[in-house]
Order: sequence, then structure tokens, then C-alpha cells
Amino acid sequence: MTQEKATIQLMDTTLRDGEQTQAVSFSPAEKVNLAKALLQKLNIDRLEVASARVSEGEKDAVTKLNQWATQEGYIHKIEVLGFVDHTLSVNWIKDTGGKVLNLLTKGSLKHCKDQLGKTLDEHLVDVKRTLEYALAQDLKVNIYLEDWSNGYKDSPEYVYEMVTKLADSGIDHFMLPDTLGVMSPDEVFDSLSDMVARYPDLNFDFHPHNDYGLATANALFAVKAGVSSIHCTMNCLGERAGNASLTEVAVALQDKLGKVVNIDENELHNISQLVARFAGKHLADNTPIVGTDVFTQTSGIHADGDKKGGLYMSALTPERFGRSRSYALGKMSGKASLAKNLEIMDIDLDQEQQKKLLKRIVRLGDQKAAISSDDLPFIIADLLERNDYNYLELLNCSITSGLDLESTVSVRVRINSKIYKASGSGNGGFDAFIGAMKKILKKEKFVFPELIDYQLRIPPGGQTGALTECSITWEDSAGRLTTRGINTNQVIAGIGATIRMINLKMHK
Repeated sequence: MTQEKATIQLMDTTLRDGEQTQAVSFSPAEKVNLAKALLQKLNIDRLEVASARVSEGEKDAVTKLNQWATQEGYIHKIEVLGFVDHTLSVNWIKDTGGKVLNLLTKGSLKHCKDQLGKTLDEHLVDVKRTLEYALAQDLKVNIYLEDWSNGYKDSPEYVYEMVTKLADSGIDHFMLPDTLGVMSPDEVFDSLSDMVARYPDLNFDFHPHNDYGLATANALFAVKAGVSSIHCTMNCLGERAGNASLTEVAVALQDKLGKVVNIDENELHNISQLVARFAGKHLADNTPIVGTDVFTQTSGIHADGDKKGGLYMSALTPERFGRSRSYALGKMSGKASLAKNLEIMDIDLDQEQQKKLLKRIVRLGDQKAAISSDDLPFIIADLLERNDYNYLELLNCSITSGLDLESTVSVRVRINSKIYKASGSGNGGFDAFIGAMKKILKKEKFVFPELIDYQLRIPPGGQTGALTECSITWEDSAGRLTTRGINTNQVIAGIGATIRMINLKMHK
């Protein structure tokens, strides 16, 4: 008989603890939309959305969210942090239509004595007073033991006495935070194994922080110790080094411990991007599972192994997360990397042509970090002296700029067999060039896509006359497209990237 796998609950606190990230503050509308995405799309088990009594804007956001959650059947998944203040936090939560209070208490003797100036018994009188009022108002109550990790290490008898005296008080979850992220996986396992063994009838959560970069590992060791609920945030948001990554924890629990989690993995990348945009905190390209580059093979050896038998693939397949694998082109590329890209683009070249193309790619790779698949058709067209992507040719471009003067541009271009001239002005040479090109392309009924991102980079060892790489991301109804241009003149590099975009759009 097959043993049923244990399900681990994930509590997301992006909207509460994640907002303690430096310079992150979600607007009420952002908070509501993120909550809906986390509950409806990601299918998170529990969602901590706010701290009570923070602001009127926060109260308005939580009220709107709870109204929606009540209608959709999610209200018991929404939790709010409250304080030992008798009626104040409880009434705030009740006013918003909430059903769950996460009560913040002192989980270490040092915090209780030095911050509150009270003994444990005095603190417990206040805790029970707030707890009893919350229960009388029909709220479910979970309890945080703030600074529990240091409390367990420095004053374990304080922790034991506190939990023992609250064990029969109607608390649903005892939530044990590593508030300063100071624990190692072994310390997590030993301490939580002890707590679970001492109090087998209580529900324990673990709330890790990432100060040593151990939050994901600590979450796994907490589950190994018998904890059945883990607190996380999207994109590791949180104070200082942040909290445990929900993405990493969810995937590692399944793959490394054989546990069941309820989230929809296909939504991880999209929601991660949504959180990043609203938070204004961009992810590193190599962030596990959700980073831009994590399903890109750069080495030619790796591409060759994948081609011959998936030798460099693991359980972390991009398809599992609704993404796709790519093979980077650059100085580390081999024949297999090129072959994979040509296959994806449905381009057929003979062996001699591929050899010449690879040589060109490696040479360009010495000048720039990588060559995108969008660059490849142009390199091929240039190599084979084809004109497939030469619908528009820039024949002449004159740019005039000066200090405290508006820039002006005069351009002459060929579109197919027609010659056009135009001038433009703007806030800099590139802006003036775009203005002139829009005048010309309007005659061809070409709709300019929106410019989403514009980046300039000088290759390693760059001197004042070095090549400049300009990377521009455009977006229209057909999706996003990134094009690049290379020139010693930064404006001309941007113009080159723009010409490539126009030609590619005309070809499609």
C-alpha cells in the first residue's frame, strides 16, 4: 500500500512582512490585486496581508480585499498581524471584515524584559486579555513568538513556560520566527524537533529569515522536524536580507522531501514578475526558477549534451513552470548551441555556412555579453549577403546637439525602392531621430511599438572609443521584442537597434 504524501501549508506574507523591505510600499490597489493573484491563481494556503492599525489607507485596502474574499470564499485564508493591545487590533480587524488575528507576542526573555519591561507572567496577563477578547469576537487566533530563535537558545525555560501556559487557550497556530535569521539548518531541526516532541498536540509554523542565506534550507529542516506550515514571501521580500522565497521552498519541498504543496507552479513566474513590478525591486537574472536566465544554457558543451540525450537537464524543467529553454549565443557557443537556435527559428544552413556563422558569433561574443535570437537573422543575412531583413536602409543621418539646446536630426532612408527624407527635434539625438522616423514610417502605415526599456553597456576593458552596446525592448500587441545595436557612438548604437526592430517588424 502506497503511503500518502504529507501536505505542507504555505503562508505567504509578501503583503505584510514583505512590505518591510526598504522602500517597498504597496498601494491599496496593488495590495488587493496581488492578494487576488496569490489566492486565485497561485492557490496559496494562507495569506498575511497587513498589520492592524497602520493607516487608513491600509484599512481601506484590507476592507476591500475582505469584501472580495468573503464573496469568493477565501476569507478564512486571510490573516492580519495584531498586537497585544486588548481591543484595538481586534476591533480594527473586525471593522475590515477579517476573521483571523496573528497576535504578536514576545518569544524571548530579552525582548520581554528589555523592550516591555515586564516579567513573563505580566506579559501573559496582557496576551490572554487580548486573546480572550479576540475569541469572544469570533476571530481565529494564531500567535507569533517574536524572537523565538534567540529565546530558545538563550532562555529556553521562558519559551517552554510561555507555550505551556498558552497551550489550552484556543490558539490555532503557534508561529515560531527566526526573527533575525540567525539559525543554521541543524539548529532549526534540533530546536523544532524538541518543540514538536514536547507539544505534540499543537500546530507549529516556522517563519524563517534569510540573513545568512539559509532560509530555504532552514524551511526544509523545519519540515523534517515535523512542522507542517512554513511562512514565505514572493521574491524573498522582507526586512534586511528578506524572508524565505516561496518559490524555492515550494519546489524544494516537493522535489527534495517528497511533500505536497497546493500551489500552481505555472503561475510562479508571472506572479513573481507582478510582485517585482509593484515592489519596484527587480529580480536578479539568475534567481532560481523565476529568473530571466535560469533556463538558458550558455556553454556549448551543455547544449551538445542536451541535444544528445538531455544530459544537462534536471527535474527543474522550464515546461514545468510554464517557461521554455533557450541556448545563448556568444563566445562560449558551440555547434550544438547554434544548431538549437537554428532549429527553433526553422533556419536551414549547410555545414560550411554554420561554421562561418559560428566563427562570426564567437568574434562578436568577445565584444558583447551575448547575442540574442533576435540578432541571429541579421548576422545570417549579413553573412550570406542576403537582403531579407533590409527593407529599411539608413542612407544618411546628421545629428546636432548642444548644451541647453534642443537636438535636431536630418535623416535619409530607403524603404524598399522609395527614398524618404525627414527632420526631427527632441530631448537628445535619439529622441530627435525617433521623431523623424515616425514621420517617415507614418507614410508606410507602420505603427511604432512602445519603448519599454533602454540600456547601454560598454564591453569589458572599454576605453573612450570602445564599442557601445545598446539594448532596447519594445512592446506592441504582438508581444515584446529586444533588439540591439553596436557602435562607438552611443546614439548611433541606439539608432542601429531601432533600425533592426523596424526591419524585423516589417519582415513579420
